[in-house]
Amino acid sequence: MKRWKKITIGLVAGFLIVGAVLGIIAYSGRNVVAVETTRCLRQDLAAVVTASGEIKPKMYVNIGANAFGKITHLYVKEGERVRKGQLLAQIENVQPSADVAATAAGLEAARTDARAAQAGYKTALADLDRVKADYERTRLDWQRAQALYQEELIAKSEYDTRQNAWLAADAGLAESHARVAQAKAQVDSAERRVAQTRATLTHAADVLKKTTYAAPFDGIVTNLPVREGETVVIGIQNSPGSTLLTIADMSVITSEVKVDETDIVNVKLGQAAEVTIDAIPKKVFKGVVTEIGDNAIVRSTGLATSQETSSSQEAKDFKVVITLEAPPENLRPGLSSTGKITTATRSKVVTIPIQALTMRRRSDLESLAGGGGAVEAAAPQLPASKDNEQELQGVFVIRKGKADFVPVDTGISGTTDIEVVKGIDEGDEIVVGSYKVLRTMKPGSKVRIDNPEAKQEQS
Repeated sequence: MKRWKKITIGLVAGFLIVGAVLGIIAYSGRNVVAVETTRCLRQDLAAVVTASGEIKPKMYVNIGANAFGKITHLYVKEGERVRKGQLLAQIENVQPSADVAATAAGLEAARTDARAAQAGYKTALADLDRVKADYERTRLDWQRAQALYQEELIAKSEYDTRQNAWLAADAGLAESHARVAQAKAQVDSAERRVAQTRATLTHAADVLKKTTYAAPFDGIVTNLPVREGETVVIGIQNSPGSTLLTIADMSVITSEVKVDETDIVNVKLGQAAEVTIDAIPKKVFKGVVTEIGDNAIVRSTGLATSQETSSSQEAKDFKVVITLEAPPENLRPGLSSTGKITTATRSKVVTIPIQALTMRRRSDLESLAGGGGAVEAAAPQLPASKDNEQELQGVFVIRKGKADFVPVDTGISGTTDIEVVKGIDEGDEIVVGSYKVLRTMKPGSKVRIDNPEAKQEQS
């Protein structure tokens, strides 16, 4: 046989052998799924709720205009520290001062009238006593006259004179009683005029007082939106009044954040938190939850649900206040902040990456188990009912080159990991990716581990 024929036969045989090997490899690789895996770890885990908000002082007050007028004096500047009772601003008070002076003079006049009425009342009482004495004297004279006249010891004219004197004294007594009642009414009227004028003076003094503004507590002027010479107005109905300034007590600083409604059930008073401030990067401030809002806030409008006229299905938040333990002195109200609230902690628990969890219907698992699939007690056998359509939470565990679906019970969730209470143990190799594989892979599928870390080690 010629040499070229031998070479040709050898090449053909080699191609056939290579094709056979490739065919065997391709056949054996059918239905094999490339997956990424990791091991279950035992570690400490903390559940954290993250929310954004802003820095606010624990106590602050917006001092608004209580009267209409022009600002004549501003005694403070923005950023200045003030003491309780310190004078802050003055609004023109010419008319209120005149009203107070006029009302005070009227009060003095009313008091003088009241004293005069009281003196008249005392005079009427004294006159009444005198008239009573005269009445008693004339009554006795007339009674004696009656006895003497019957014995014919006095003349008829004298008898008539004494009778008329007694009748006049009786009329004078009635007149004195009426004069006393009139004097008493005048006293009551004068006292009521005094009370009325005193109330008017209180009103005028209050109006005058509202033209002067003093600090309600020690703090810092954090906002001063007005200037001297500007005219301020008070609020009426739905129209807010002018704000003169804002004073904040910066000794206690809080971070007011808005927590999503799905997380608020896990937040409790006294829980530890960490706060980061955008203006102070790379620094974390410790804090504690001191206040939790009871009313939901609509995220799109910022209004509480109690203020909404109709129900809404929009996303809602709840206000949570975190009090900082050691705030720096350079903090300013309104700085953007992020709070991380630790709602639960677990020590040395079995954890898996959150993305490893997947859902499968109970009926699908039972059908695979009945057909010989490797589900390994994925779900207990139940009679046909709605429970068979229930979705089970579990992970795919690598066993003998296959991915078995194992239902698990989970606990708290951390940032990237979740606690496994029941179902798998530490060291078990589970499937973590890809997302598409986890969504479509069937229990019992053959797998090929394709981890990025293994590729890097091989390279």
